[in-house]
Amino acid sequence: MGIQDTAEILLPRSRQANERLHALVPGGAHTYAKGDDQYPENLAPVISHGRGAHVWDVDGNRYIEYGSGLRSVSLGHAHPRVLEAVRRELDRGSNFVRPSIVEVEAAERFLATVPTAEMVKFAKNGSDATTAAVRLARAATGRRRVAVCGDHPFFSVDDWFIGTTPMSAGIPAATSELTVTFPYGDLAATEELLTRYQDDVACLILEPAGHTEPPPGYLTGLRELADRHGCVLVFDEMITGLRWSEAGAQGLYGVTPDLSTFGKALGNGFAVSALAGRRALMERGGLRHSDDRVFLLSTTHGAETHSLAAATAVLTTYAEEGVTARLHALGERLAAGVRDAAASAGVGDHVVVRGRASNLVFATLDEHGQPSQRYRTLFLRRLLAGGVLAPSFVVSSALDDADIDRTVDVVAHACAAYRKALDAGDPTPWLGGRPVKPVFRRLA
Repeated sequence: MGIQDTAEILLPRSRQANERLHALVPGGAHTYAKGDDQYPENLAPVISHGRGAHVWDVDGNRYIEYGSGLRSVSLGHAHPRVLEAVRRELDRGSNFVRPSIVEVEAAERFLATVPTAEMVKFAKNGSDATTAAVRLARAATGRRRVAVCGDHPFFSVDDWFIGTTPMSAGIPAATSELTVTFPYGDLAATEELLTRYQDDVACLILEPAGHTEPPPGYLTGLRELADRHGCVLVFDEMITGLRWSEAGAQGLYGVTPDLSTFGKALGNGFAVSALAGRRALMERGGLRHSDDRVFLLSTTHGAETHSLAAATAVLTTYAEEGVTARLHALGERLAAGVRDAAASAGVGDHVVVRGRASNLVFATLDEHGQPSQRYRTLFLRRLLAGGVLAPSFVVSSALDDADIDRTVDVVAHACAAYRKALDAGDPTPWLGGRPVKPVFRRLA
Protein backbone atom coordinates (compact mmCIF):
# COMPACT_ATOMS: atom_id res chain seq x y z
CA MET A 1 0.00 0.00 0.00
CA GLY A 2 1.07 3.60 -0.41
CA ILE A 3 1.97 5.97 2.38
CA GLN A 4 -1.23 7.13 4.03
CA ASP A 5 -0.38 10.16 6.19
CA THR A 6 1.69 13.09 4.99
CA ALA A 7 3.11 13.45 8.50
CA GLU A 8 4.63 9.99 8.08
CA ILE A 9 6.22 10.40 4.66
CA LEU A 10 9.74 9.15 5.20
CA LEU A 11 11.90 7.84 2.38
CA PRO A 12 15.28 7.30 4.05
CA ARG A 13 16.63 4.81 1.52
CA SER A 14 15.41 6.89 -1.42
CA ARG A 15 17.04 9.98 0.08
CA GLN A 16 20.32 8.12 0.47
CA ALA A 17 20.11 6.78 -3.07
CA ASN A 18 19.40 10.28 -4.39
CA GLU A 19 22.51 11.58 -2.63
CA ARG A 20 24.57 8.80 -4.19
CA LEU A 21 23.11 9.62 -7.58
CA HIS A 22 23.97 13.32 -7.32
CA ALA A 23 27.53 12.44 -6.32
CA LEU A 24 27.99 10.31 -9.43
CA VAL A 25 25.47 11.48 -12.07
CA PRO A 26 25.07 15.16 -13.04
CA GLY A 27 21.54 16.17 -12.06
CA GLY A 28 20.99 12.94 -10.17
CA ALA A 29 19.17 11.32 -13.12
CA HIS A 30 19.82 10.47 -16.75
CA THR A 31 16.82 12.49 -17.91
CA TYR A 32 16.15 15.95 -16.48
CA ALA A 33 12.42 15.26 -16.30
CA LYS A 34 13.19 12.47 -13.81
CA GLY A 35 15.23 14.72 -11.51
CA ASP A 36 14.40 14.99 -7.82
CA ASP A 37 13.83 18.73 -8.34
CA GLN A 38 10.61 17.70 -10.11
CA TYR A 39 9.24 16.31 -6.84
CA PRO A 40 8.57 17.74 -3.37
CA GLU A 41 11.66 18.05 -1.21
CA ASN A 42 12.83 14.67 0.15
CA LEU A 43 9.91 12.96 -1.58
CA ALA A 44 11.51 11.72 -4.78
CA PRO A 45 11.22 7.93 -4.58
CA VAL A 46 13.99 5.86 -6.14
CA ILE A 47 12.43 2.87 -7.85
CA SER A 48 13.27 -0.71 -7.02
CA HIS A 49 11.03 -2.46 -9.56
CA GLY A 50 7.72 -2.33 -11.37
CA ARG A 51 5.04 -4.68 -12.62
CA GLY A 52 2.03 -3.69 -14.63
CA ALA A 53 0.78 -0.28 -13.49
CA HIS A 54 2.56 -0.41 -10.12
CA VAL A 55 6.08 0.43 -8.98
CA TRP A 56 7.87 -0.09 -5.69
CA ASP A 57 10.52 2.22 -4.26
CA VAL A 58 13.65 1.14 -2.37
CA ASP A 59 11.83 1.94 0.88
CA GLY A 60 9.20 -0.70 0.11
CA ASN A 61 6.31 1.63 -0.77
CA ARG A 62 4.03 0.69 -3.65
CA TYR A 63 2.58 3.29 -6.01
CA ILE A 64 0.07 3.40 -8.82
CA GLU A 65 2.21 4.94 -11.54
CA TYR A 66 1.28 7.35 -14.32
CA GLY A 67 3.42 8.69 -17.14
CA SER A 68 5.47 5.51 -16.90
CA GLY A 69 9.00 5.97 -18.22
CA LEU A 70 8.11 9.43 -19.55
CA ARG A 71 5.22 7.88 -21.54
CA SER A 72 7.35 5.04 -22.90
CA VAL A 73 5.81 2.13 -20.97
CA SER A 74 2.30 2.19 -22.36
CA LEU A 75 1.58 -1.53 -21.90
CA GLY A 76 2.74 -1.64 -18.29
CA HIS A 77 6.01 -2.80 -16.78
CA ALA A 78 7.35 -6.27 -17.59
CA HIS A 79 4.63 -6.95 -20.14
CA PRO A 80 4.65 -10.72 -20.78
CA ARG A 81 4.32 -10.58 -24.55
CA VAL A 82 7.15 -8.07 -24.88
CA LEU A 83 9.40 -9.93 -22.45
CA GLU A 84 8.85 -13.19 -24.30
CA ALA A 85 10.00 -11.61 -27.56
CA VAL A 86 13.01 -10.01 -25.86
CA ARG A 87 14.10 -13.20 -24.08
CA ARG A 88 13.89 -15.15 -27.31
CA GLU A 89 16.40 -12.81 -28.96
CA LEU A 90 18.73 -12.54 -25.97
CA ASP A 91 19.56 -16.21 -26.37
CA ARG A 92 20.41 -15.65 -30.04
CA GLY A 93 22.81 -12.71 -29.76
CA SER A 94 22.09 -9.00 -29.71
CA ASN A 95 24.45 -7.30 -32.17
CA PHE A 96 26.32 -8.49 -35.23
CA VAL A 97 28.72 -7.23 -37.89
CA ARG A 98 25.89 -7.34 -40.45
CA PRO A 99 22.13 -6.68 -40.22
CA SER A 100 20.04 -9.36 -38.56
CA ILE A 101 16.81 -10.75 -39.95
CA VAL A 102 15.06 -9.09 -37.00
CA GLU A 103 15.74 -5.71 -38.64
CA VAL A 104 13.77 -6.74 -41.72
CA GLU A 105 10.89 -8.07 -39.62
CA ALA A 106 10.74 -4.96 -37.44
CA ALA A 107 10.78 -2.66 -40.48
CA GLU A 108 8.03 -4.63 -42.19
CA ARG A 109 5.86 -4.58 -39.07
CA PHE A 110 6.43 -0.86 -38.55
CA LEU A 111 5.59 0.08 -42.14
CA ALA A 112 2.52 -2.14 -42.09
CA THR A 113 1.38 -0.28 -38.96
CA VAL A 114 2.25 3.19 -40.29
CA PRO A 115 1.34 2.85 -43.99
CA THR A 116 1.81 6.57 -44.64
CA ALA A 117 5.59 5.95 -44.42
CA GLU A 118 7.58 4.19 -47.15
CA MET A 119 10.91 3.60 -45.40
CA VAL A 120 12.08 3.46 -41.79
CA LYS A 121 15.38 3.58 -39.94
CA PHE A 122 15.68 2.66 -36.28
CA ALA A 123 17.77 4.32 -33.57
CA LYS A 124 17.88 4.33 -29.77
CA ASN A 125 16.42 7.70 -28.74
CA GLY A 126 14.11 10.38 -30.01
CA SER A 127 16.69 13.13 -30.27
CA ASP A 128 18.77 11.21 -32.80
CA ALA A 129 15.68 10.61 -34.92
CA THR A 130 14.50 14.22 -34.95
CA THR A 131 18.01 15.52 -35.63
CA ALA A 132 18.33 13.07 -38.52
CA ALA A 133 15.06 14.43 -39.91
CA VAL A 134 16.41 17.97 -39.71
CA ARG A 135 19.68 17.01 -41.40
CA LEU A 136 17.82 15.20 -44.14
CA ALA A 137 15.53 18.19 -44.72
CA ARG A 138 18.50 20.54 -44.95
CA ALA A 139 20.26 18.26 -47.41
CA ALA A 140 17.19 17.79 -49.59
CA THR A 141 16.31 21.49 -49.75
CA GLY A 142 19.76 23.08 -49.56
CA ARG A 143 18.38 25.45 -46.92
CA ARG A 144 19.71 26.35 -43.46
CA ARG A 145 16.84 27.28 -41.19
CA VAL A 146 14.66 24.99 -39.11
CA ALA A 147 11.19 26.13 -38.06
CA VAL A 148 9.97 24.48 -34.85
CA CYS A 149 6.58 24.79 -33.21
CA GLY A 150 7.18 27.10 -30.26
CA ASP A 151 4.17 25.73 -28.35
CA HIS A 152 5.66 22.25 -27.98
CA PRO A 153 8.16 21.74 -25.16
CA PHE A 154 10.85 19.41 -26.50
CA PHE A 155 12.26 18.07 -29.76
CA SER A 156 15.90 17.12 -29.23
CA VAL A 157 18.92 17.39 -26.94
CA ASP A 158 20.92 18.62 -29.95
CA ASP A 159 22.07 22.19 -30.47
CA TRP A 160 19.51 23.13 -33.13
CA PHE A 161 16.74 22.85 -30.53
CA ILE A 162 18.29 23.19 -27.06
CA GLY A 163 19.83 26.48 -28.15
CA THR A 164 16.29 27.92 -28.21
CA THR A 165 15.60 27.02 -24.54
CA PRO A 166 16.76 28.69 -21.30
CA MET A 167 19.38 25.91 -21.01
CA SER A 168 21.38 27.15 -23.99
CA ALA A 169 24.78 27.27 -22.25
CA GLY A 170 27.51 25.85 -24.46
CA ILE A 171 25.66 26.41 -27.73
CA PRO A 172 26.95 29.08 -30.16
CA ALA A 173 24.49 31.87 -30.89
CA ALA A 174 25.08 31.35 -34.60
CA THR A 175 23.61 27.87 -34.29
CA SER A 176 20.57 29.02 -32.32
CA GLU A 177 19.85 31.77 -34.80
CA LEU A 178 19.19 29.18 -37.50
CA THR A 179 16.16 27.88 -35.58
CA VAL A 180 12.97 29.94 -35.76
CA THR A 181 9.57 29.28 -34.22
CA PHE A 182 5.96 29.28 -35.35
CA PRO A 183 2.79 29.09 -33.22
CA TYR A 184 0.60 25.98 -33.22
CA GLY A 185 -2.75 26.38 -34.92
CA ASP A 186 -1.94 29.67 -36.67
CA LEU A 187 -1.51 29.15 -40.40
CA ALA A 188 -1.29 32.86 -41.17
CA ALA A 189 1.63 33.36 -38.76
CA THR A 190 3.39 30.32 -40.20
CA GLU A 191 2.98 31.57 -43.75
CA GLU A 192 4.33 34.97 -42.68
CA LEU A 193 7.39 33.22 -41.24
CA LEU A 194 7.97 31.21 -44.40
CA THR A 195 7.61 34.36 -46.50
CA ARG A 196 10.00 36.31 -44.26
CA TYR A 197 12.65 33.62 -44.63
CA GLN A 198 11.78 32.88 -48.24
CA ASP A 199 13.75 29.92 -49.65
CA ASP A 200 15.70 29.51 -46.39
CA VAL A 201 13.44 27.29 -44.24
CA ALA A 202 14.34 23.61 -44.67
CA CYS A 203 11.50 22.17 -42.61
CA LEU A 204 8.54 22.70 -40.34
CA ILE A 205 8.75 20.36 -37.34
CA LEU A 206 5.97 19.96 -34.78
CA GLU A 207 3.99 17.53 -32.70
CA PRO A 208 0.87 17.05 -34.83
CA ALA A 209 -1.30 17.31 -31.71
CA GLY A 210 -0.73 18.20 -28.07
CA HIS A 211 -2.96 19.04 -25.13
CA THR A 212 -5.63 20.31 -27.53
CA GLU A 213 -6.94 18.90 -30.77
CA PRO A 214 -5.64 20.54 -33.96
CA PRO A 215 -8.05 23.18 -35.28
CA PRO A 216 -10.13 21.99 -38.24
CA GLY A 217 -8.05 22.07 -41.40
CA TYR A 218 -4.86 23.03 -39.59
CA LEU A 219 -2.68 20.03 -40.40
CA THR A 220 -3.96 19.98 -43.99
CA GLY A 221 -3.12 23.68 -44.20
CA LEU A 222 0.41 23.05 -42.95
CA ARG A 223 0.82 20.35 -45.58
CA GLU A 224 -0.20 22.84 -48.25
CA LEU A 225 2.10 25.54 -46.86
CA ALA A 226 5.08 23.18 -46.86
CA ASP A 227 4.37 22.18 -50.45
CA ARG A 228 3.93 25.76 -51.60
CA HIS A 229 7.13 26.97 -49.95
CA GLY A 230 9.20 23.93 -50.82
CA CYS A 231 10.03 22.83 -47.28
CA VAL A 232 9.82 19.46 -45.57
CA LEU A 233 6.96 18.74 -43.16
CA VAL A 234 8.09 16.71 -40.13
CA PHE A 235 5.75 15.26 -37.52
CA ASP A 236 7.33 14.47 -34.17
CA GLU A 237 5.20 11.48 -33.15
CA MET A 238 7.23 10.50 -30.10
CA ILE A 239 4.14 11.00 -27.94
CA THR A 240 1.28 10.75 -30.44
CA GLY A 241 2.65 7.60 -32.07
CA LEU A 242 0.48 4.63 -30.99
CA ARG A 243 -1.32 6.71 -28.32
CA TRP A 244 -3.43 8.62 -30.89
CA SER A 245 -3.85 5.60 -33.14
CA GLU A 246 -1.74 2.61 -34.07
CA ALA A 247 -0.57 4.65 -37.06
CA GLY A 248 0.00 7.77 -35.00
CA ALA A 249 -1.64 11.16 -35.35
CA GLN A 250 -1.00 11.09 -39.09
CA GLY A 251 -3.15 7.98 -39.30
CA LEU A 252 -5.89 9.50 -37.15
CA TYR A 253 -6.09 12.90 -38.88
CA GLY A 254 -5.33 11.70 -42.41
CA VAL A 255 -2.46 14.09 -43.13
CA THR A 256 0.80 12.59 -44.39
CA PRO A 257 4.06 14.33 -43.41
CA ASP A 258 7.24 13.99 -45.46
CA LEU A 259 9.06 12.60 -42.42
CA SER A 260 7.96 11.48 -38.98
CA THR A 261 9.70 10.30 -35.84
CA PHE A 262 8.50 7.68 -33.35
CA GLY A 263 9.75 6.45 -29.99
CA LYS A 264 8.53 6.21 -26.40
CA ALA A 265 5.62 3.72 -26.62
CA LEU A 266 7.32 1.94 -29.51
CA GLY A 267 9.53 -0.19 -27.24
CA ASN A 268 7.48 -0.33 -24.01
CA GLY A 269 10.56 0.81 -22.11
CA PHE A 270 13.20 -0.76 -24.35
CA ALA A 271 15.40 1.69 -26.21
CA VAL A 272 14.14 2.10 -29.75
CA SER A 273 13.09 5.04 -31.91
CA ALA A 274 12.37 5.44 -35.59
CA LEU A 275 12.67 7.90 -38.43
CA ALA A 276 10.16 7.18 -41.18
CA GLY A 277 8.98 8.91 -44.31
CA ARG A 278 8.87 9.25 -48.05
CA ARG A 279 11.24 7.01 -50.00
CA ALA A 280 12.59 9.89 -52.10
CA LEU A 281 13.80 11.63 -48.94
CA MET A 282 14.81 8.63 -46.86
CA GLU A 283 16.87 7.12 -49.66
CA ARG A 284 19.14 10.19 -49.55
CA GLY A 285 20.61 8.49 -46.49
CA GLY A 286 21.02 5.25 -48.42
CA LEU A 287 23.08 3.89 -51.29
CA ARG A 288 20.65 3.83 -54.21
CA HIS A 289 20.83 7.41 -55.50
CA SER A 290 23.26 9.70 -57.30
CA ASP A 291 23.09 12.77 -55.00
CA ASP A 292 25.46 13.75 -52.21
CA ARG A 293 25.22 11.20 -49.41
CA VAL A 294 23.53 12.19 -46.14
CA PHE A 295 24.96 10.78 -42.92
CA LEU A 296 21.48 9.96 -41.74
CA LEU A 297 21.58 7.55 -38.80
CA SER A 298 24.48 5.23 -38.10
CA THR A 299 24.41 3.78 -34.62
CA THR A 300 26.29 0.82 -33.19
CA HIS A 301 23.34 -0.19 -31.03
CA GLY A 302 20.47 1.10 -33.14
CA ALA A 303 19.50 -2.37 -34.31
CA GLU A 304 20.00 -4.41 -31.14
CA THR A 305 17.88 -7.47 -31.75
CA HIS A 306 16.08 -7.50 -28.41
CA SER A 307 14.94 -3.86 -28.70
CA LEU A 308 13.64 -4.39 -32.24
CA ALA A 309 11.91 -7.56 -31.08
CA ALA A 310 10.30 -5.51 -28.33
CA ALA A 311 9.08 -2.96 -30.88
CA THR A 312 7.65 -5.69 -33.09
CA ALA A 313 5.84 -7.22 -30.11
CA VAL A 314 4.48 -3.82 -29.07
CA LEU A 315 3.15 -3.06 -32.55
CA THR A 316 1.55 -6.49 -32.77
CA THR A 317 0.00 -6.16 -29.33
CA TYR A 318 -1.49 -2.75 -30.15
CA ALA A 319 -3.00 -4.06 -33.38
CA GLU A 320 -4.36 -7.33 -32.01
CA GLU A 321 -5.53 -6.21 -28.57
CA GLY A 322 -6.94 -2.74 -29.30
CA VAL A 323 -4.56 -1.05 -26.88
CA THR A 324 -5.14 2.50 -28.14
CA ALA A 325 -8.88 2.18 -27.51
CA ARG A 326 -8.20 0.85 -24.02
CA LEU A 327 -5.88 3.78 -23.25
CA HIS A 328 -8.63 6.18 -24.29
CA ALA A 329 -11.25 4.41 -22.18
CA LEU A 330 -9.02 4.39 -19.09
CA GLY A 331 -8.10 8.03 -19.61
CA GLU A 332 -11.71 9.08 -19.99
CA ARG A 333 -12.63 7.32 -16.74
CA LEU A 334 -9.72 8.94 -14.93
CA ALA A 335 -10.37 12.43 -16.31
CA ALA A 336 -14.05 12.29 -15.36
CA GLY A 337 -13.21 11.13 -11.85
CA VAL A 338 -10.55 13.77 -11.27
CA ARG A 339 -12.78 16.55 -12.59
CA ASP A 340 -15.64 15.43 -10.34
CA ALA A 341 -13.33 15.23 -7.31
CA ALA A 342 -11.89 18.68 -8.00
CA ALA A 343 -15.34 20.20 -8.50
CA SER A 344 -16.66 18.60 -5.30
CA ALA A 345 -13.77 20.10 -3.34
CA GLY A 346 -14.34 23.53 -4.90
CA VAL A 347 -11.08 23.53 -6.87
CA GLY A 348 -12.41 22.64 -10.31
CA ASP A 349 -10.95 25.86 -11.71
CA HIS A 350 -7.55 25.18 -10.12
CA VAL A 351 -6.82 21.47 -10.64
CA VAL A 352 -7.41 21.14 -14.35
CA VAL A 353 -7.07 17.97 -16.44
CA ARG A 354 -6.08 18.55 -20.05
CA GLY A 355 -5.20 16.62 -23.16
CA ARG A 356 -6.36 13.66 -25.15
CA ALA A 357 -7.67 10.86 -22.95
CA SER A 358 -4.67 8.68 -23.74
CA ASN A 359 -2.24 11.47 -22.84
CA LEU A 360 -3.64 13.41 -19.88
CA VAL A 361 -1.72 16.08 -18.00
CA PHE A 362 -2.86 18.29 -15.15
CA ALA A 363 -2.41 21.97 -14.42
CA THR A 364 -2.21 23.39 -10.90
CA LEU A 365 -3.43 26.98 -10.79
CA ASP A 366 -3.20 29.47 -7.95
CA GLU A 367 -5.90 31.74 -6.53
CA HIS A 368 -5.44 34.05 -9.55
CA GLY A 369 -5.76 31.21 -12.06
CA GLN A 370 -2.05 31.24 -12.92
CA PRO A 371 0.14 28.12 -13.18
CA SER A 372 1.84 27.55 -9.85
CA GLN A 373 4.83 25.37 -8.98
CA ARG A 374 3.96 25.77 -5.30
CA TYR A 375 0.45 24.40 -5.74
CA ARG A 376 1.88 21.64 -7.93
CA THR A 377 4.14 20.73 -5.02
CA LEU A 378 1.19 20.54 -2.64
CA PHE A 379 -0.73 18.35 -5.08
CA LEU A 380 2.18 16.00 -5.80
CA ARG A 381 2.92 15.66 -2.10
CA ARG A 382 -0.64 14.56 -1.35
CA LEU A 383 -0.67 12.14 -4.29
CA LEU A 384 2.53 10.53 -3.06
CA ALA A 385 1.04 10.28 0.42
CA GLY A 386 -1.79 8.24 -1.05
CA GLY A 387 0.45 5.95 -3.05
CA VAL A 388 0.05 7.64 -6.44
CA LEU A 389 3.17 8.54 -8.42
CA ALA A 390 1.88 10.94 -11.04
CA PRO A 391 3.97 13.67 -12.67
CA SER A 392 1.14 13.49 -15.22
CA PHE A 393 -2.04 11.46 -15.60
CA VAL A 394 -0.81 9.60 -18.69
CA VAL A 395 -2.27 6.10 -18.44
CA SER A 396 -0.88 2.69 -19.32
CA SER A 397 -3.07 -0.18 -20.46
CA ALA A 398 -2.04 -2.16 -17.34
CA LEU A 399 -4.24 0.03 -15.12
CA ASP A 400 -7.59 -1.39 -14.08
CA ASP A 401 -10.78 0.17 -12.77
CA ALA A 402 -9.69 -0.34 -9.15
CA ASP A 403 -6.47 1.60 -9.83
CA ILE A 404 -8.45 4.44 -11.37
CA ASP A 405 -10.94 4.49 -8.49
CA ARG A 406 -8.13 4.50 -5.94
CA THR A 407 -6.42 7.35 -7.79
CA VAL A 408 -9.60 9.43 -7.83
CA ASP A 409 -10.00 8.87 -4.09
CA VAL A 410 -6.45 10.08 -3.47
CA VAL A 411 -7.03 13.08 -5.75
CA ALA A 412 -10.14 13.94 -3.73
CA HIS A 413 -8.06 14.11 -0.53
CA ALA A 414 -5.42 16.17 -2.34
CA CYS A 415 -8.09 18.59 -3.56
CA ALA A 416 -9.40 19.03 -0.02
CA ALA A 417 -5.93 20.19 1.07
CA TYR A 418 -5.71 22.35 -2.07
CA ARG A 419 -8.95 24.10 -1.06
CA LYS A 420 -7.58 24.83 2.40
CA ALA A 421 -4.44 26.35 0.89
CA LEU A 422 -6.50 28.49 -1.48
CA ASP A 423 -8.64 29.71 1.41
CA ALA A 424 -5.50 30.57 3.35
CA GLY A 425 -4.07 32.36 0.31
CA ASP A 426 -0.74 30.60 0.83
CA PRO A 427 0.18 26.96 0.17
CA THR A 428 3.50 27.19 2.05
CA PRO A 429 2.36 25.24 5.17
CA TRP A 430 1.46 22.30 2.91
CA LEU A 431 4.72 22.16 0.91
CA GLY A 432 7.15 20.53 3.35
CA GLY A 433 10.09 22.35 1.74
CA ARG A 434 11.07 24.07 -1.47
CA PRO A 435 8.65 23.96 -4.42
CA VAL A 436 9.23 21.79 -7.46
CA LYS A 437 10.99 23.47 -10.36
CA PRO A 438 10.52 23.65 -14.13
CA VAL A 439 12.85 21.47 -16.17
CA PHE A 440 14.00 24.26 -18.48
CA ARG A 441 15.57 27.02 -16.40
CA ARG A 442 18.83 28.92 -16.75
CA LEU A 443 20.18 28.42 -13.23
CA ALA A 444 20.21 25.25 -11.12
